[in-house]
Amino acid sequence: MAISEARERLLRTASELFYREGIHAVGVDRIVDAAAVTRATFYRHFPGKEDLVEAYLGVEDAHIRAAFAAAGGLSDNPRRLLELVIEGLADDVARNHTRGCPFINASAEYPDAESGVRRTVAEHRAWFRSTLEALLAANGADDPARQAGELVLLRDAAMVGGYLDGWEQVRPAFVAAARRAAGLD
Repeated sequence: MAISEARERLLRTASELFYREGIHAVGVDRIVDAAAVTRATFYRHFPGKEDLVEAYLGVEDAHIRAAFAAAGGLSDNPRRLLELVIEGLADDVARNHTRGCPFINASAEYPDAESGVRRTVAEHRAWFRSTLEALLAANGADDPARQAGELVLLRDAAMVGGYLDGWEQVRPAFVAAARRAAGLD
């Protein structure tokens, strides 16, 4: 099945606007205009704005999963893989997420834990935590579940801190803390 160019343009446009300006601050009309499509085209691909938000978060999730897969392709040594993941998370904040975490930002705008957006966020976070836990277990961690929780918390804090304080200041603290939490130091 061919991917619709209009759908991809809508998603790309919405992703940029949602991340830069906030989800509720950007209306469907603005997205339609910026993507140069009709409202009918928008609704053909996304029954509503929340569906577009879920797709936006799906793209963010896919990027992170691809980065983990790429790191796995660089090393099958569990220790080296953990080091690559920590560096990759740090690089991601510096390059792609300079305005905080898109999942945390979306959660702040969708407080209902039963909404599709919050379910999408929860699925991503569960995958992220379990993937870190598996990496830590493969490296012989003492308590992979606790350590994975610490790494998730550190990443969350790093994304917010990077936005507020500047990544140059936050990166050394994040990398050092993440290495300790992972048992690499």
